[in-house]
Amino acid sequence: MADIEALLADAVGARDVLAGAAIPPEYAGDESLTALRQLPAYLVRPGATAEVADVLRIAGEARIPVTARGSGTGMSGGCVPRPGGITVSFERMNRILEVDAVNQAAVVQPGVTLDQLDHEAAESGLHYPVQLGEPTASIGGTIATNAGGMHALRYGVTRHHVLAVEAVLASGEVVRNGGKYVKTSTGYDLTQLLVGSEGTLALVTEATLRLRARSRHSTTLLAAFASAEDVFRSVAPLAGGSLEPVALEYVDLLAMAAIAEDHRTGLGVPASVRSAALGYLVAVLESNSATRLQEDVEAAGEQLLGLGALDVFVLSAPTARKLVEAREHAFWTAKAAGADDIVDVVVPRGELSGLLTAASAAAEDTGSLVTGCGHAGDGNVHLSVFQPDPVRRDEVLRRLLRAGLERGGTVSGEHGIGRAKKPYFLALEDPVRVELMRRIKRAFDPAGILNPGVLFD
Repeated sequence: MADIEALLADAVGARDVLAGAAIPPEYAGDESLTALRQLPAYLVRPGATAEVADVLRIAGEARIPVTARGSGTGMSGGCVPRPGGITVSFERMNRILEVDAVNQAAVVQPGVTLDQLDHEAAESGLHYPVQLGEPTASIGGTIATNAGGMHALRYGVTRHHVLAVEAVLASGEVVRNGGKYVKTSTGYDLTQLLVGSEGTLALVTEATLRLRARSRHSTTLLAAFASAEDVFRSVAPLAGGSLEPVALEYVDLLAMAAIAEDHRTGLGVPASVRSAALGYLVAVLESNSATRLQEDVEAAGEQLLGLGALDVFVLSAPTARKLVEAREHAFWTAKAAGADDIVDVVVPRGELSGLLTAASAAAEDTGSLVTGCGHAGDGNVHLSVFQPDPVRRDEVLRRLLRAGLERGGTVSGEHGIGRAKKPYFLALEDPVRVELMRRIKRAFDPAGILNPGVLFD
């Protein structure tokens, strides 16, 4: 083991290799509520692609498992190391190499955070539209899980913005794929294969990302409804119409009360409406024209009232920021309230009502509480499960995820599988698809050293 530590020190420098008790406890995992935490044998902090390649060659020769780590904000246990393994932390590889205004692209290292990139892109009138609840999430981590966020309805998820990658294979070989273009019809798309692979196929050391023009004006509407079903019935007409909202977010009654209490958010909703509302829809509209935005706001308000909203409120900019920030931080609110797990299931948005009905039935049958929010515009719901008994909680999770699959959805919309959701993924997914994924894994990583235990046993 001392020889391995010396080899790693030669690869990245002795200062950036930690071993055993010297590794800080935060490197034991991420924000998952259920994945067991585990420190690696070695923590390495490379500063360049060549150093990552050297680390993987060392690990491959010694058959040591390797786990990549960004900011550690994931929610599925995807960066929990294996005992005796190596964690490759990209905290030093945190430079924005280029913001190309002509081609509307940015070239970044994996340790760059979302807020860091968006701040720098703003200087060119651009933005990176993948906006998550945790702005300190790293680009590498969001690529690993194909993260989405609130703006996915209009702008898409991470994979829609990854134009190219540089990655290191398990062998230590470096491969580049893609470029500053949006079309390609040249063989297999290796870039997109790596997006969402959770560090099991290769370690991304550089990414070229698509940027968008930054809208100058934005308004947030809050619509109160008498039932969750009424909320979901309103989503398709809004999402599929001419208004093109940036976000349509569902918040149930319990989640809204928790958000308002936890963040002291005064939303200006009269008591008479609060007493009658059982669900809320948050709609965010953007435009480069203040006049056009005002017209869209009026049209959206009229449409929401016509779709059954009890009332619609145009929030002031400060109130809107508080509400959106509170909605983005709903996980932390649920965690503080004692949630035992978070379900990140996605279905076609027309199936949301049926999914929530199944969630209510599962909660009632098991004596659990299931509450939450969701990206209603794209069918991705985040349900907090309050059930301390692991057997009953397992039943709730299986029923919720199976209900999603039966309605044409899938196990995770943006959090990934990691270690926490692996049992459900393997039990509920099509075994033919899973076996095909295993074959791809073996092709990229024959010795199985990259993030073993994530996705597969």
